Amino acid sequence: MADPALYRRVWRWHFYAGLLVLPFVLLLSVTGAIYLFKPQIDRWEERAYHGPAGGAPVSPDAQLAAALAAHPGSRFVHYRLPERAGDAAMVRLALPSGEAAEVFVSPAGDVLGTLAPEGRISPTVARLHGSLLMGTWGDRLVELAASWTIVLIVSGLYLWWPRPFRAAGTLWPRLSLRGRPLLHDIHRVTGFWIAGLVLVMLASGLPWAGVWGSAFKWARAELGVVEGPQEWKIGSGAAPAQAHDHAHGPAAPAAKVPAAKVPAATGAAPGGTLPLSAFVARAREERLAFPALVLPPHAPQAFGPPTGNEWTATSMTQNRPRALTVTYDPATGAETGRRGFADKHPIDRAVSYGIAWHEGQLFGLPNQLIGLATAIALIAVSLLGAWMWWKRRPRGQLAAPPRVEHRAGWGLRALVIALAILLPLFALSLVAVLILDRAATAWRGKRRVASA
Repeated sequence: MADPALYRRVWRWHFYAGLLVLPFVLLLSVTGAIYLFKPQIDRWEERAYHGPAGGAPVSPDAQLAAALAAHPGSRFVHYRLPERAGDAAMVRLALPSGEAAEVFVSPAGDVLGTLAPEGRISPTVARLHGSLLMGTWGDRLVELAASWTIVLIVSGLYLWWPRPFRAAGTLWPRLSLRGRPLLHDIHRVTGFWIAGLVLVMLASGLPWAGVWGSAFKWARAELGVVEGPQEWKIGSGAAPAQAHDHAHGPAAPAAKVPAAKVPAATGAAPGGTLPLSAFVARAREERLAFPALVLPPHAPQAFGPPTGNEWTATSMTQNRPRALTVTYDPATGAETGRRGFADKHPIDRAVSYGIAWHEGQLFGLPNQLIGLATAIALIAVSLLGAWMWWKRRPRGQLAAPPRVEHRAGWGLRALVIALAILLPLFALSLVAVLILDRAATAWRGKRRVASA
């Protein structure tokens, strides 16, 4: 039998956590569900550039020249290989204004159209999902909501635990019930079945968050745990339009990219080195997972410093275990370096698996459908919880579970301390919530005394 005072205390915190995160859970579930289908959305957005009318195919150098001629004064950033035969290639340019442009060129060398990276559907959804279109403040709010959602799930599992155990109402809802009891059964049973998936989804998103991700980055670099560049963005300065994840934050900083040092007319690197076509051919030989990019020397990258003096072929696939980057000598085309998923530190591989799962790309459509089902179930559980509260609350009152005096045991204390250490924003907000809760309780007590 559970301690009644402890049960009521956990219920009170479960209520407050749900009240705090409800609007964020709804928004993040909807935007996250949309972003799961980023590859399909991107291909739909580029539908006019797939399988264009024929004509004799031209070289990647001629395609680059056509893109540059359509945007005079622009500079070459990277070339994206077509996903399928007949599709247009995409040439990313830095415009004279400092903005970026994605120029689609047919196999025959015709410029079919141009898209602004920061205005596309997926990056816009990513910014809404990651920072609520509010920059750093939005990023902090999302991280705070994610932290309290973890508390919501953990407290919900405690409340779910059957005392004594009964399968009906625990593992499946009792459909013979009616009204609020039936809603309660559906709420707790559905919450149990999705709890693990939601916790994994939340934990895998924390490396992007501003406070948590910065602390992880510091530990990763300063403690010497992992060597090499971090391959995901953090906080509101991230660049979803250029990165291969939905790194949190606005895409505007990524749009104003420096130009690669490549002559505007030819696409060849300075000093008479090999042209773009040579390195596109090498990239094709590698059979890089789409989207596969070829970057000239000194081109900006989604992660880390510019490419330096080498040409680079890289896959920006969201399914990170399939990622591969190969560098080439600009004069001879000889391979100078190769880095794949297996070359990463185990910590980075674990994070990459989590990010790929979070984005629904770890194992294709089944991953997307599991993520979609999780988001829909989370929305349903949240709305059911809000509906049950609304139905039982007296008019004009918050109707929070009453505050009870209960001395926390060591287990509860250890759990709260662990959550506070792992979730810094939760720790800060918990102090504020406790102060407000005590102040509100004292104020209500004074009102009762004054009215007596």
